[in-house]
Amino acid sequence: MRKGLLLLLLVMVLGACSMEEDVKAEQDSVNAEEKDNPVEQPEENSEEDKKTAEAGEKEDEPQEEEAYQQVSEPLYELSGNWAVKPIDDQANEKVALVTIDDAPDKFSVDMAKTLKELEAPAIFFVNGHFLDTPEEEEKLKQIHELGFPIGNHTFNHASLPSLTEEEQYEEIVGLNDRIEEIIGERPVFFRAPFGQNTDYSKQLVEEEGMLLMNWTYGYDWEQDYQTASAIADIMVESPLLADGANLLMHDREWTAEGLEDIVIGLEEKGFEILDPLLIKRP
Repeated sequence: MRKGLLLLLLVMVLGACSMEEDVKAEQDSVNAEEKDNPVEQPEENSEEDKKTAEAGEKEDEPQEEEAYQQVSEPLYELSGNWAVKPIDDQANEKVALVTIDDAPDKFSVDMAKTLKELEAPAIFFVNGHFLDTPEEEEKLKQIHELGFPIGNHTFNHASLPSLTEEEQYEEIVGLNDRIEEIIGERPVFFRAPFGQNTDYSKQLVEEEGMLLMNWTYGYDWEQDYQTASAIADIMVESPLLADGANLLMHDREWTAEGLEDIVIGLEEKGFEILDPLLIKRP
């Protein structure tokens, strides 16, 4: 009787151990399956949902592109005496426009770097005969890449009234083509050598979508102003300096050396150096 009871207890213990091992084996199998095939948890917000939410939050804010277009609208125009004036009373009247002719000869790149450091915009008016070599082409590219608008100053700096219409065409449109080959853009400003235009040159300039421009004053070709200090002094202290002054300078050693003092002197007199791209063009 006692032997039978002990045998029964032994069977029950062995059965319990066997069941425990079966449960453990089954659980291990489930864990392995989950490891090999993990269940994807839902994301709190997908990338598309985030973009949609952000768009909803900002729908009342002005778009960046619209803001850029608003800033880029012309604020100034040329007056009859070649000065720059505000189109309406929202723009600053006390501005000065810096222009450099006969680029890119020997000093234009240095002048562009000086202006860039001073955060002073300018137009560089180019002559085609300074674009004869790869080195000269590279100079033009550098000026353009520094962010300065490139203007047309004719191919050979000839007096336009002395040329035939065919020759004037080559001087103006031919140079636009050449500049576009180098920098990928056509000029939007034109200045005739010596300020001498013809009816035909004015027509070409209009057809090319350029703004015809002369100047209000300049001095750096005169003997008395061919040092850095002399040209800096006269450009800042000239009796012709007024609101909207259109300043004519050239690729000259003394002008390059005096350029920083000219810009600083104008700013100390309260003048803002005008961004040429804010001037109304055809």
